Amino acid sequence: MAPFYADNWTIAKLIGKHPSRPFNPNMANTFFRAGMIEAWRRGIERILGACRAARAPEPGFRYESSGLWVDFPFPELFTAPPTQETTQETTQETARKRILLLLRSEPSITRRDLAKRLGLTPDGIKYQLDKMRAEGSIRHVGPTKAGRWEVLK
Repeated sequence: MAPFYADNWTIAKLIGKHPSRPFNPNMANTFFRAGMIEAWRRGIERILGACRAARAPEPGFRYESSGLWVDFPFPELFTAPPTQETTQETTQETARKRILLLLRSEPSITRRDLAKRLGLTPDGIKYQLDKMRAEGSIRHVGPTKAGRWEVLK
């Protein structure tokens, strides 16, 4: 198999069907044997599929002389912490939006994990979940420890 050279690479080829030719086959085989590569020719497909499943924006791809770049756009809710100037109402609204985003992308997430991921207290998460349940925005299906969340609104 001829070595792959980046000069022939385009974003259209990357996203479409294409042969997999690692630039460094020895390194690629090492990662494959270590279990860090599941299957050849599936990386981009898996990235795009995971974004769709999480209802997250798909990444942007760009090719420059320094290499291939994958830009993942993150919603402001995850990158911009609330400032001290925000009101309690706005902070709670932001917390709810952040909780809903996580519940959509990870329906089996626990309250403890929500608290850790969002930097809130477990009691704060419980309060928000209870309010959202009462409003009919969410519901929990299944047993307490093995159930999942459904976002209704």
